[in-house]
Amino acid sequence: MKLSEIKIAEWFLRIALSAGFLSASADRFGMWPKEVSAWGNWQNFVNYTKILTPAAPDSLVPFLAYTATGLEIALGILLLTNFKTNWVAKASSTLLLLFALSMTFSTSIKTDQCILLWRNIKN
Repeated sequence: MKLSEIKIAEWFLRIALSAGFLSASADRFGMWPKEVSAWGNWQNFVNYTKILTPAAPDSLVPFLAYTATGLEIALGILLLTNFKTNWVAKASSTLLLLFALSMTFSTSIKTDQCILLWRNIKN
């Protein structure tokens, strides 16, 4: 592969990952129709965060939900820029790995979301 082809593939990967982060964040704020929504509103996402972090005290769960959403929005935007690309890529993969591990250990590896997430990390 030529260097220009690698750069094009890299941009497509960054755009796809950014779209995933920003789309999930938009869903938490009710920006997607109910037919295609996973959470649909903020409270449903906070409840799901509680499922993924069973050891966390109830008072910490909203903070974890805000942190995850803030990181997804920030990384989703940064992936579309050339700002510290290597660091942003590593931070994005770490965030996805944390999501995958929390889904695997708190629910099951056989859930649809967990299977899709592990496939994305593997590729």
